[in-house]
Amino acid sequence: MEDIYLNAKTASYKLTSLSDDVKNKALLKVAEAIKNNANIILEENKKDLLLAANLLSENKLTKALYDRLKLDEEKLNTIIKGIEEVISLEDPVNKTLWATELDKDLELYRVSCPIGVIGVIFESRPDVVPQIASLAIKSANAVILKGGIEAFKSNEIFIKLINDALKTIPEFPENSINLIKTREDVKEMLKMDNYIDLIIPRGSNDLVKYIQENTKIPVLGHTEGICHIFVDEHADLSKALKICIDSKIQYPAACNSVETLLIHENISKKLLPELISEFKKNQVIVKGDESTISIVPKIEKATEEDWETEYSDKIISIKIVDNIVEAINHINTYGSGHTDCIITENKENSDLFMNLVDSAGVYCNASTRFADGFRYGLGAEVGISTNKTHARGPVGLEGLTIYKYKLYGSGQIVAEYSGNNAKTYTHKRIIK
Repeated sequence: MEDIYLNAKTASYKLTSLSDDVKNKALLKVAEAIKNNANIILEENKKDLLLAANLLSENKLTKALYDRLKLDEEKLNTIIKGIEEVISLEDPVNKTLWATELDKDLELYRVSCPIGVIGVIFESRPDVVPQIASLAIKSANAVILKGGIEAFKSNEIFIKLINDALKTIPEFPENSINLIKTREDVKEMLKMDNYIDLIIPRGSNDLVKYIQENTKIPVLGHTEGICHIFVDEHADLSKALKICIDSKIQYPAACNSVETLLIHENISKKLLPELISEFKKNQVIVKGDESTISIVPKIEKATEEDWETEYSDKIISIKIVDNIVEAINHINTYGSGHTDCIITENKENSDLFMNLVDSAGVYCNASTRFADGFRYGLGAEVGISTNKTHARGPVGLEGLTIYKYKLYGSGQIVAEYSGNNAKTYTHKRIIK
């Protein structure tokens, strides 16, 4: 197993020297391979779905994971469009981020560079494989992927097609895109801090916590997607209805699906009957606090546990709040720092919410489902981060780069800048 990590590390050094043209040619070949082999991919995915259906019936797999497993032509087209989007993006590597003259002929540059080797551990979603591979190729990182057993066939065919495509590019190093297969392999991966520079987990709260607690490698990701919408007293109720419904039912299993609605008491009697009726028409189970139940009686009672639950399903909890401050405090107490939204026509309230809610994505009058790398124009994402260091929100190309300092001198030594006759630094910003 250690050879996999050593080879990936070796590949990562070679990747840094590739031109944007070579990387884009490689991506084009990958997109063509997926397009030309769509039927084969879907056939392999059907095999996974068949086995997953058995796991679902035995309660060994959640409905949310089963839903995320399924591929279809629309998803494959989205994958291809995502790769094409990545091709069109600016090369994130070797960009001068800023430059400073320390003294005449002594210039310091901060320049973007790849992170190196990235390990990605994910559950169910096989479309993660080409998404991450495309971002890794463009950002010149080597990647080691570990998917769930429920998506084994789908992941394997994607990796085969991607690596076959990369072999047609002579300059592209082998062992850049790798797949490991078992839980034992994951345990080994978590020990490989000499080779892996970053681990990105995509999956359940338990998965992310396990990884964070069992490795010395930096971990980038989010544990939960407890997303909120606050419907302000100054909301346009037709917008509120549309946004709340979309945020829950467009794809309930997604981490950016709304889980809790906070409704201002002044508009609760106008909004809730129609909103809850629409949820029920779409087979959504509605839970509410006592104030909500007093307006619409035939719903389940929400408990304290509901406020801190990511349902990933057609379930929504509703709470009536007295004011915007109560809404903000609720979100900052129970939220996961993922994506939260206010619906309002009042700019003062919008600004207050956008500034005080402590989340990676804070929206006004838009569905929480927009929290996605492809929708952000990042081409794709390796995941959504709720971290407050390095990268936050949907992590695309920039989140897969770090920087190094490059200093260009002409024979200067530090001793010349100390003592009685010390030279002085100019510290003048260089315009580039």
